[in-house]
Amino acid sequence: MQTRTREAVVAGAFYPADPSELRGQVEGFLTEAGETDGPIPKTIIVPHAGYIYSGAVAAHAYAWLRPEGISRVVLLGPSHRVPFLGLAASSAEAYESPLGSIPLEPPPPDFPVNDRAHAFEHSLEVHLPFLQVVLNEFSLLPLVVGDASKEEVSKTLASLWGGPETLIVVSTDLSHYHDYRTARKMDQTTSDAILALDADGLGPDSACGRVPVGGLLHLAKKKDLTIEQVDLRNSGDTAGPKNQVVGYGAYVLY
Repeated sequence: MQTRTREAVVAGAFYPADPSELRGQVEGFLTEAGETDGPIPKTIIVPHAGYIYSGAVAAHAYAWLRPEGISRVVLLGPSHRVPFLGLAASSAEAYESPLGSIPLEPPPPDFPVNDRAHAFEHSLEVHLPFLQVVLNEFSLLPLVVGDASKEEVSKTLASLWGGPETLIVVSTDLSHYHDYRTARKMDQTTSDAILALDADGLGPDSACGRVPVGGLLHLAKKKDLTIEQVDLRNSGDTAGPKNQVVGYGAYVLY
């Protein structure tokens, strides 16, 4: 019986489609980020733009991970293409990247499934190669987040929290298409709210993934997690012009 697979759709656009080139690029970002002797995070917040723009920023959070003990990843990202209410799982049995296939964990009973929301969503897909390079074998539960409250996201995350075997990855970029100076100011305000675990401090223009991030912050505050900012830049710092930039932040929580 053939496995139902959600195939990679932004390979060759957001990141290299060639497996060896892709692995080399991810490993290069991780080497540049450097090793850390900090605690292994329970959850990370990472950006999801094209790798030339945000890959180096994301790597600063992925560099904190260790393959030992992590066998399950719950991955949340905002819906960019399909409007819907709540959160949505996929009916696929695997997610694919140029580095291979990742088995999906079945969603909880009665959890909403929306394959349209998953079909072309890049906010989840761009993280697969990083996870495949950094971790050993793992199962994945990818959830696209639509219009939801922080309480709804928090409740879902709490039910999926697991133990040290489970890593929670929340995908978001920060401000979009402002000039460099404006973006820096906006992103610093957003980062201050994230570091304060202040879900209500995230404004409507603060981050495309403010809904999943807000839900995580709401839960992290209850669980008294420690959070660290490990990178904060924008596309004007990495590979783009400074007249219209997109902001990126990377955070670890443990």
